[in-house]
Amino acid sequence: MKHTRYFAEQVLRKRPCLGFTECVAVLAALIRREAQDDGRIRHWARIIDTRDGKSRILRVVTLDDGETSHNAFYDRDFREDAP
Repeated sequence: MKHTRYFAEQVLRKRPCLGFTECVAVLAALIRREAQDDGRIRHWARIIDTRDGKSRILRVVTLDDGETSHNAFYDRDFREDAP
């Protein structure tokens, strides 16, 4: 998986519960995909949180190519029924 320097040096350091495996899983099993104004793309999927085994929504932000991970975090405000 391709990633930005920010992703490798900041995101993975701040969120040790996340890794490349979880990000690949999000891109493979999307619930929603949305382009941002800056060209980056938000991807959401439901994954199992390895910390406690609960199902959570993970948002992965990629560059405009849709493959290069830039950010990732558990999205507590995501609503599946919202457009």
